[in-house]
Amino acid sequence: MADTGAPIPRESTTQRDDELLLERQLCFALTVASRSVVGVYKPVLEKMGLTHPQYLVMLALWERSPRTLKDISEALLHEPATLSPILRRLEEAGYVIRNRIHGNERALAITLTETGAALRQQATAVPGTIMERLHLTRAEVAELHRAMTGLIEATQHPAAGTGDKLA
Repeated sequence: MADTGAPIPRESTTQRDDELLLERQLCFALTVASRSVVGVYKPVLEKMGLTHPQYLVMLALWERSPRTLKDISEALLHEPATLSPILRRLEEAGYVIRNRIHGNERALAITLTETGAALRQQATAVPGTIMERLHLTRAEVAELHRAMTGLIEATQHPAAGTGDKLA
């Protein structure tokens, strides 16, 4: 039978068909939520001269500086090649210095400059501003963070016996 392009009547769909509705897709909800939340950060971070990816790198460096490129990569779950242009722009802005590690020319150390370290004071207002703009309490943010952290961990350690096979 040829596909007429007509929508399938709701009454005839099975539960398995319902699972394929866009509105039920975890990946879709996460993608839209991520894009939307990053969009809320954008004007706040622009006042600091940072993009969202740069902000994440700076957060890692405000926790500890210097850090190796590999260490930042692991902390942010990003490939070093993805971070290199971000770090280059942060260096051009005067926030970090990139240096080869003596005795290990393959390793790169990233260190905050005084200007980069001082930017942390301005960044202390970011979490509160974002919570206010999203109408979230600290408890709600903590709960969302716990849920997202659980999802991240699940993707790093998939259940045994799962793979790329379709059921």
